[in-house]
Amino acid sequence: MGKEKKTITNVMRLLDTARIPYETKEYDYDESDLSGVHAASILGFDPDMVFKTLVLKGDKTGHFVCVIPVAYEVDLKKAASVSGNKKCDLIPVKDLIPLTGYMRGGCSPIGMKKQFPTYIDETAQLQDVISVSAGQRGVQVILSPDALTAYIGASYADLI
Repeated sequence: MGKEKKTITNVMRLLDTARIPYETKEYDYDESDLSGVHAASILGFDPDMVFKTLVLKGDKTGHFVCVIPVAYEVDLKKAASVSGNKKCDLIPVKDLIPLTGYMRGGCSPIGMKKQFPTYIDETAQLQDVISVSAGQRGVQVILSPDALTAYIGASYADLI
């Protein structure tokens, strides 16, 4: 029997250093379907507990991050309002790696190149644990939404 290879990402190292308890789940992702709903289904998770990380740019405050359940779309009006902007838009995919250090399908709210104002959809508070990307496609960290919010200095907000 071969040894099972366990992925260690920078996100996990940061959580370990901060002594924040978490679990990990790895799955085989499909390059043609990087949707979080697909990931939730492969993992056997309720899509309401799996959250995706979106990077936006506001007209007044610049870049900020929204973390929302995978089955939903961010409401740009709500995101703009909560972040102190009149309007905002998702950043182009080509800007994601240079700005955050993460690629599409592996963007985590933890450990970006720069700390941006971050808002987590208020529905996270209804879950005992939520799943977010561990910073790499096919790897998730599962942790308390309150621990995540406190660690990254995020706020809960109505975003969907």
